[in-house]
Amino acid sequence: MGKHSRPGPPNQPSRAVPRADTGDLLAAYNKRRRPPLDIHRRHRPLHGGGGHLRPDEPRALEEWNGFSYEPAGTAANLADAVRWVNEQMSGEEPTA
Repeated sequence: MGKHSRPGPPNQPSRAVPRADTGDLLAAYNKRRRPPLDIHRRHRPLHGGGGHLRPDEPRALEEWNGFSYEPAGTAANLADAVRWVNEQMSGEEPTA
């Protein structure tokens, strides 16, 4: 392994975050309010188990509110849950 390689699987986002701005008095506070691994929306099976197992079962949808994940609804199956998660990601880009 090289000096600059990061641990972990390559399919996960980087955990490296920019340094806190010394001019911003709320920089440390804003850093703590970021969701884990910058995942703002997530889904989980209603009855537990692995997220990839039983794709036809309903999913609980959760959204980051700045402090923790809170329930945001349910999805009928894995495909609908993934569509809901990706919906927010595509809506982040400003339209000109």
